[in-house]
Amino acid sequence: MENAEVVASPPRHRMSSRQRLLFFVTAWLIVLMPFLFWWNTWFGRHLTDKQMTEYLRDTQHPRHIQHALIQMGERMSQRDAAVKSYYPELIRLAKNPVEEVRNTDGWVMGQDTQGVGFHEALLAMLNDPSPMVRGNAALSLVRFGDATGRPQIVALLQPSTVTAPSEGVISDASKPGTAIHQGGLVAKITSGGESTEVRSPIPGRIQSLFVGTGQKVGVNEPVAVIQPETEQVWDALRALYVVGQLEDLEFVEPYQRELREIPDRVRQQAKATANAIRERAQKP
Repeated sequence: MENAEVVASPPRHRMSSRQRLLFFVTAWLIVLMPFLFWWNTWFGRHLTDKQMTEYLRDTQHPRHIQHALIQMGERMSQRDAAVKSYYPELIRLAKNPVEEVRNTDGWVMGQDTQGVGFHEALLAMLNDPSPMVRGNAALSLVRFGDATGRPQIVALLQPSTVTAPSEGVISDASKPGTAIHQGGLVAKITSGGESTEVRSPIPGRIQSLFVGTGQKVGVNEPVAVIQPETEQVWDALRALYVVGQLEDLEFVEPYQRELREIPDRVRQQAKATANAIRERAQKP
């Protein structure tokens, strides 16, 4: 009987303890890092009073200020008297250099019509350079029984035309129908090797583009028209239900149309707002 040839199997490569530890730590970080990012940017996370104070004054992280403001708004809507100690901060933040902070601040001050100094601060915000800040301030003023911001509310119903900040050639452009957030990129303009971004001043949807990729555009020439987002229109219609005038009907009635992009609740609110305006006009 011949001896069977024995074939030696190749040795198995085993991870060292250090390699296993590094592998485990890397896998854990892959899972942990997105969670930590979400946890630190999620506005629903509860803040202690100490954190609230720190966040309101964190000029390096505007989202921290927004986080604190949103939580303040929620507590104010629940009639939490303890939050009144932060009211001076709300008035101070009405002049914050960050648009998103001022925008949130204007909404929060509308949650308490008894807040000392809120009414005056909101009136001043009607002259803010941002259309969104002006609109939010106007909406909050309606809660105070003040219709001074009615023109700004009507403007929330209207499309926004985005113009070119510089001349050049469109190197990149979004497509009509694209949803876009406030500050979202609409197009890029290239000139002399430098690129300038064209961004939307409001959240919504790109209704139309006047220029496409490769076409030239001059300074202040129209680039796109942005249709306002549903929630912005909804809030404006509800405010005009209270303070709207006959001359506002031309901006309200288009939202009564049977169009796919107009949700049914917006259509119904537009009808109710138009009826309320007409009834109010008939009263002596």
